[in-house]
Amino acid sequence: MMTKTVEELARELLGRDARELGKRELRVLRTMAERQPVSIDQHTAETQDTFWNRLADHVAAVGGSWGFIFGFFLVLAVWVTVNGSAVLGRGAVFDPYPFIFLNLVLSMLAAIQAPIIMMSQNRAAAKDREAAAHDYEVNLRAELEIMRLHEKLDSLRAEQLATLIKHQSEMLALIRSGGAAANPPRG
Repeated sequence: MMTKTVEELARELLGRDARELGKRELRVLRTMAERQPVSIDQHTAETQDTFWNRLADHVAAVGGSWGFIFGFFLVLAVWVTVNGSAVLGRGAVFDPYPFIFLNLVLSMLAAIQAPIIMMSQNRAAAKDREAAAHDYEVNLRAELEIMRLHEKLDSLRAEQLATLIKHQSEMLALIRSGGAAANPPRG
């Protein structure tokens, strides 16, 4: 079987010139022309994870967990209990009611944690976009291969039909010629 070029595949399967196609479509056609798979394992693909990117992902994973929420609730409860005892007159505390220092700590935590979580979300969104683009390539390749299979099946069916008609014509010719020889005219 002869291998087709990217240009031939573009015209045959997509009905467009290869110069009109995007880089993803060209990549798919190139893998088809070279008979190479287009799919890759996204989890084993090389990524540019720096220490700071991994740290942002870890902070987002911890900050968005039930463990963090329950632990933070426990810290707040202890803080309020210990520092709220000043209201009851039970001695000196480092952050008496209305807990101004606690408000400062919470504000600083939110100011630091929010951009870190956003960085992690942006990285996750970029990975999702790349995965979706890869899925598009795999789906396009599968669709084009199915189209090629349909064309091959149609071609085989047409060849079989032509052969069948040829054999049928030959059989009819044999029957007609044999029938004339077997039944001579009566006179």
